[in-house]
Amino acid sequence: MTTQTAPAAKHVNAPRTEPRHQATTALSGGAPGADEPAATRGRTSIADVVVVKIAGMAAREIPGVHDMGGGLSRTLGAVRDRVPGGRPNVGRGVKVEVGERQTAIDLDLVVQYGVPITDVARDVRENVIAAVERITGLEVVEVNVTVNDVHLPDDEDDSVPGDTRVE
Repeated sequence: MTTQTAPAAKHVNAPRTEPRHQATTALSGGAPGADEPAATRGRTSIADVVVVKIAGMAAREIPGVHDMGGGLSRTLGAVRDRVPGGRPNVGRGVKVEVGERQTAIDLDLVVQYGVPITDVARDVRENVIAAVERITGLEVVEVNVTVNDVHLPDDEDDSVPGDTRVE
């Protein structure tokens, strides 16, 4: 009795014709066939936005990080966060380059006044690398941290209206 595995293999290896809308990276090529282990039958792809979200969440976990992003993105994010039903953008202040097996990450931070910036940057870098490598399996080759601002204790939130001259 013969089996027809050759046509199935040709179909699995056929080129993809659908358009790609998100940048993705392939972690494993996989191998088709019933004689292969189940864990290796198929491909694993990770979209860039996945790495952005993981890095953003990991950076925000570090004490001393007040916010992320540049001035304009923080302002737009603050407005978006106040809209009913709006969700916070965990990817604000995060840029990534994702290759086939490696990724590089750039972070824009606002730190709280009084915390040692070098210590916060080191802790952020360590936490982001650990989280991205553990969750995605990608090797993080670098995490560049830019501190754009320092949040002072006297800084008022934009949501609290200040004194006005007119009533």
